[in-house]
Amino acid sequence: MKKRDKMPSKYTPGKHFLQIPGPSNVPDRILRAMDFPTIDHRGQDFFDLSKKCLSGMKKIFKTNSHVIIYPASGTGAWEAALTNTMSTGDTVLMVETGHFASLWCKMANRLGILTELIPTDWRRGAVADQIKDRLIKDKKNKIKAVCVVHNETSTGCMSNIREVREAIDQSNHGALLMVDTISSLASSNYCHDAWGVDVTVAGSQKGLMLPPGLSFNAVSERALSASKSSNIPASYWAWDDHIASNKTGAFPYTPATNLFFGLNEALEMLFDEGIDQVFKRHEKHAKATRLAVQAWGLEVLCLEPKDHSNTLTAVLLPDGHDADKFREIVLHNYNMSLGNGLSKLSGKVFRIGHLGDFNDLMLVATLGGIEMALGCTKIPHQAGGTLTAMQFLKEKNNQDF
Repeated sequence: MKKRDKMPSKYTPGKHFLQIPGPSNVPDRILRAMDFPTIDHRGQDFFDLSKKCLSGMKKIFKTNSHVIIYPASGTGAWEAALTNTMSTGDTVLMVETGHFASLWCKMANRLGILTELIPTDWRRGAVADQIKDRLIKDKKNKIKAVCVVHNETSTGCMSNIREVREAIDQSNHGALLMVDTISSLASSNYCHDAWGVDVTVAGSQKGLMLPPGLSFNAVSERALSASKSSNIPASYWAWDDHIASNKTGAFPYTPATNLFFGLNEALEMLFDEGIDQVFKRHEKHAKATRLAVQAWGLEVLCLEPKDHSNTLTAVLLPDGHDADKFREIVLHNYNMSLGNGLSKLSGKVFRIGHLGDFNDLMLVATLGGIEMALGCTKIPHQAGGTLTAMQFLKEKNNQDF
């Protein structure tokens, strides 16, 4: 590890601002809920808790079908989606919207699944018409699934899943639709059933405000039917074992019991606020952040306004300026972590996370730290981005009051 990549060695007063696009800040209320004696995962108390969590997650996914919870990261949920539905030699169509879409594609190849990747410049979401055109040409129905990242965490670009579903339907193709919502679920509107999604992938560490450690699959009846003929080995990830055990609240192996305490608390917090209000809050903060970036004279990486993410903003620095060096200045001077650029965006962008347990004052502090750091560098910019965001927030709050 390079010296400049280390956290400050001396105590830094005040709160550390974790403004990466996930893991997001874990509220004290959830931390306290997890700080509870471990209970018997084969006892009725845990069964009651897990049934509450499973029921609550159905509301978050907006589905009446099965939700499966794994002790894993979102990567595990990717693998579960593929191994339960695909067979060796099957073809899936993917869209290269960014770093994480590319990693999902790489995983599919490792599992013996063939992939077709629709390329992009990483500056917008999936284009539904491109998917439709490719499926129309697939006369022999070789493509068994379409895999799309709803919110690409590496770029701040969001894909319109309803349009993707319509494109598949218009092509009269039978491909399953699988969607990664790891950095959008519980932060942006998502409708598993109404949008005709077959498998939805999610993780605990973003909009659900938990530490990493839980991942999820929401599964349609079509996907369950496909799982009966899949020949890729699945044991740990097998849906049928979970579905059978979950009828009583049990799990086929040891679940992450204390994370379930936290998940139950997170669900109560989301429902107390009102899930639609949660979405509005994220939309407001995303808009305020983009206004600040534009006022600074910098460029939002996502070029298509309708594809702008509600949970993060990737900021492109001018040529010749190192985004990682800028992030180092932010961390050293203001004790704030910003997201780095990934793979081909390395050193070119920094990413501002504005998701999860987050309010107006936290956003103002985040933007203020960035603006002060810009003042310490030779990065060309104009002052006033934070003030522009504050004015927007004030006007928005007055309208909503």
